[in-house]
Amino acid sequence: MDIEGSTDSSSQPLPTPPAHEGNSGKLFFNEEGELRAGWRLLVYATFVIGLEFGGGFLFLLFAPPGRELYSPGFLFAEEVLSFLAVFGAALIMARIERRPVWVYGLPARGAFGKLFWQGYLFGLVEISALIGLIYAFGGYSFGSLALQGGELLRWGILWAIVFIFTGLFEEFLFRGYTQYTLADGIGFWPAAILLSCSFGAVHLRNPGENWVGAAGVVTIGLVFAFALRRTGNLWFVVGWHASFDFGETFLYSVPDSGVRFDGHLSNAALHGPTWLTGGSVGPEGSIFSFMMMGILALAVHLFFPAKNSTLAPS
Repeated sequence: MDIEGSTDSSSQPLPTPPAHEGNSGKLFFNEEGELRAGWRLLVYATFVIGLEFGGGFLFLLFAPPGRELYSPGFLFAEEVLSFLAVFGAALIMARIERRPVWVYGLPARGAFGKLFWQGYLFGLVEISALIGLIYAFGGYSFGSLALQGGELLRWGILWAIVFIFTGLFEEFLFRGYTQYTLADGIGFWPAAILLSCSFGAVHLRNPGENWVGAAGVVTIGLVFAFALRRTGNLWFVVGWHASFDFGETFLYSVPDSGVRFDGHLSNAALHGPTWLTGGSVGPEGSIFSFMMMGILALAVHLFFPAKNSTLAPS
């Protein structure tokens, strides 16, 4: 006898599973129904390449002929366009993923604020202490001034601006959207290690760079990742990166990751064994560079106590 209001469960239609369920769905989507980290990175890379290509085409179209590859003007244009490409691609991904773009590491509210200037001070301390140690062991000479008056001011301002964009581009490329998204798939530190190794590998393309210098770049990449973890965003390491490069290239006039640029403050020279000076790499290849990175990692630990980070999933 049927009871009024009862239903036969066998006669009811089964709920329709989400479109991404099943083996093929698991390949593309995670348990929360989001596109997996690897696919998001692939889409992001496609946008970056497209924006880089478009920006590069416009630059070559309007750039004056005969511009040297490592001239300040070329570097400035390259760094600005590269940063716009990686950040612009992240803006698109933020819309697709329905996230605020600041979660990828560059909140507008903190732009060039306290953290940035603290990082800038860290970078100046690091390069000054490093050059001081090399000098103390007879490996560095400041030489005579190469610039005077208005030229000194012009080159100083130019290099300061160029390296801010270098910091923005390289830090966002290796520790911005990519770090956030890859950490979502494999965890923060595995992602940081993988991206820091990529950071070092890219620098091997520089003339004068070698495996020791690349190892130094990998190491500082991990220190920067640690600072990102502790501060919660990239502004601290952007300032740190910018001022270290500025100190190498302009203030102390030594090779920066294997490249000696024009427009430096003095006719400085490195002389002595490679373990001391870094050789063609510059101070980044010195044994003292690794020591300084260890000391500054400890300083980050002391100045920025551990706390829950909302930037990257563990």
